[in-house]
Amino acid sequence: MIDRQRAARAIEEFLRALGRDVEGELAGTGERVADAWADDLIEGEAIDAAAVLREGAMETGPFERGLVVARDLSVTTMCPHHLLPGHGTGVVAYLPGARVAGIGTIAHVLDALARRLTLQERIGGQLVDLLVGELGARGALCKLTLTHTCLIARGERKAGA
Repeated sequence: MIDRQRAARAIEEFLRALGRDVEGELAGTGERVADAWADDLIEGEAIDAAAVLREGAMETGPFERGLVVARDLSVTTMCPHHLLPGHGTGVVAYLPGARVAGIGTIAHVLDALARRLTLQERIGGQLVDLLVGELGARGALCKLTLTHTCLIARGERKAGA
């Protein structure tokens, strides 16, 4: 559970430590940032991605054994090393086994896994593991193409990274 008031105070203290006045244009920034983190940026921390996948899946019918591909899925995550966002797209493909989940469910699970303090590699690995473990997929792939703000805006300054 996120303590929003404590987070807001910590953000204000962080801004003061940077030598900024938390009045004027920065008034209320602590609360806005705490709300953004809790409601959007790391909302996946509170979601059981495996349960979402299980609940959105159904038994595979005789004509549902072909490759399922979801592409151009929007992905946003937060780097645990620098607390900066990564954003891009994902492609998920799997061969259904005993159960099949639709594109909407796959997109929801990907979003739940991404909206955390986590690494790109972990998101893809966790999604593949869930598809195989929860659905009995005969094979699965998750390709994420993200732009990492921690590499663009910091000392590395690697455009397109």
